[in-house]
Amino acid sequence: MELDSIDCMTSSDVVDDDEIHHHHHNQLPSLSKIHSNNGNNNSTVSSAVHPSTTSVHELLECPVCTNSMYPPIHQCHNGHTLCSTCKTRVHNRCPTCRQELGDIRCLALEKVAESLELPCKYSSLGCPEIFPYYSKLKHEALCNFRPYNCPYAGSECAVVGDIPFLVGHLRDDHKVDMHSGCTFNHRYVKSNPREVENATWMLTVFHCFGQYFCLHFEAFQLGMAPVYMAFLRFMGDEIEARNYSYSLEVGGNGRKLIWEGTPRSIRDSHRKVRDSHDGLVIQRNMALFFSGGDRKELKLRVTGRIWKEQQNPEGGACIPNLCS
Repeated sequence: MELDSIDCMTSSDVVDDDEIHHHHHNQLPSLSKIHSNNGNNNSTVSSAVHPSTTSVHELLECPVCTNSMYPPIHQCHNGHTLCSTCKTRVHNRCPTCRQELGDIRCLALEKVAESLELPCKYSSLGCPEIFPYYSKLKHEALCNFRPYNCPYAGSECAVVGDIPFLVGHLRDDHKVDMHSGCTFNHRYVKSNPREVENATWMLTVFHCFGQYFCLHFEAFQLGMAPVYMAFLRFMGDEIEARNYSYSLEVGGNGRKLIWEGTPRSIRDSHRKVRDSHDGLVIQRNMALFFSGGDRKELKLRVTGRIWKEQQNPEGGACIPNLCS
């Protein structure tokens, strides 16, 4: 089976006929650590708990799953506690003394938890917030300092970390194409496009305006119609992503399609972005028409650019800042 291939030319590249071959999507090992390049390349993020609350915090740790317990907190007749999720897992038997649990709640421990204030578990990544015990979990699910998931779309990669770490991870572990500049010119090639309904081409990462952007190109079924889709994701949070815009263009035989939009943050998975159709969507027949020839081989050229929106100090309107 022939491999997919990509031709990539930045604005400073020389055009040639060499093609960059698509890499097989190897499964990477799952990592349990959260990586950061902030002072230590392999630092593990942990909850920084004040010494005076450490012992109470340990009391609120479920002995089965070791997660923090939230109401209802259950206990056996001997006072051993566990969370409501694990109560069903241990078949209503105390994991400590093996006595029947019944339906006794530990109201005292629930009240103690209400009085606690703890730092966000991402404090070592820069979050300065302190929250009541029962609000902490909700904040951490949306904390702006929480690590990012690896944006690679070719496999279910479990690596998480800050942006500098993930950039190195994409380059060294996934071997993605890395480019500098805010314009791009790619050719996506597939020798048997009608035989493949779902495919993911190699991710490409661009560095411009001091930020990193991921260019995705995929084939999938939209209802009953086979389509291709190109879209850009921003390696940062959603608020930062709104400062940038991008355009994508495909064409051939005197026709062209143009897409303009705002890149989505990598907080949104590539599948979520794809399923929302937030990008340049091209029906397969149209893509083969753009490819020219006998329309039996995909040779689709996608060009685009990224720019930063700047506020006009006089009129208040946004004006594009193009990358030189």
